[in-house]
Amino acid sequence: MRGVFVDANGSLADVFERQRKSGDPAVRINRNADIKSEDIPGLLDGAEIVVIDHTALPTDIAKRCTGLKHVVFLGTGARSYMNPEELADLGIAVHLIKGYGDTAVAECAMALMWTAARGIAKMDREMRAGNWLREDAMQLTGKTLGLIGFGGIAAEVARIALGSGMKVIAWNRSPKQFPGVEFVSIDRLLAQSDVASLHLLLNDETRGFLSRERIQAMKPGVILINTARGAVVDEAAMIEALKSAHIRHAGLDVFNTEPLPVDHPLTNIPNVTLSAHSAFRTPEASENLIHAAWEHCRRLAGGG
Repeated sequence: MRGVFVDANGSLADVFERQRKSGDPAVRINRNADIKSEDIPGLLDGAEIVVIDHTALPTDIAKRCTGLKHVVFLGTGARSYMNPEELADLGIAVHLIKGYGDTAVAECAMALMWTAARGIAKMDREMRAGNWLREDAMQLTGKTLGLIGFGGIAAEVARIALGSGMKVIAWNRSPKQFPGVEFVSIDRLLAQSDVASLHLLLNDETRGFLSRERIQAMKPGVILINTARGAVVDEAAMIEALKSAHIRHAGLDVFNTEPLPVDHPLTNIPNVTLSAHSAFRTPEASENLIHAAWEHCRRLAGGG
């Protein structure tokens, strides 16, 4: 069984090659991270396994991938790039990788939270423009952090936030327990959180989860952090809430359209800190990710 890593950037390609072992299945690395979806059938050339980092695999393209049986997606957000149910109907299984970057993403969420609370990005921009800007910040010690969704990343955020003196509450669709965290209804979380951080997988149930009505129900002056997926938030409603200062500040690592267009409204709002979907990008997370990808390839090639 053959495979192709179709869109490897330089660092991931190096890690992938370094972790290759004797006897591993033949997985070729395409060291071009900027391929188009229509390039995938030619790159695969009949291979049964495709390893994908960030390139969309529309169903009509997958139909042209003769022999393809397995997609190893480098992460959990495959639905942003493909339709797993439609691919399953074609006999193509989508395999996700969970947990590899929990600490990396949690640290990014905390970094965005602290930056938002202190206005650091705004001060940096203004000082570079020659303006000595000083405003009152939000002190986070003693404040309430609400975690919307509670998987591995949220658990890491809770660990860090509790250690910094914040009160942590959380909502999750299924019952959870975590030391020091109180699990509450979504309505109570929205009403009480000084900071709300999103940690939901994107699916049909969570798309638009933070709706206009839920944004309006949030505590006035809330800080909103999103390191999950852009589509879990009503973007237009969020922008309106930022402009009215109902949302004090948003720290965003994910967006509906990526890369974020240069003329996007979010680029012109001062109370937003933008990060280029890079929360997971640390050497440690990359090692974990590629290790898991190789394990998938080995199991699939062995018929497991």
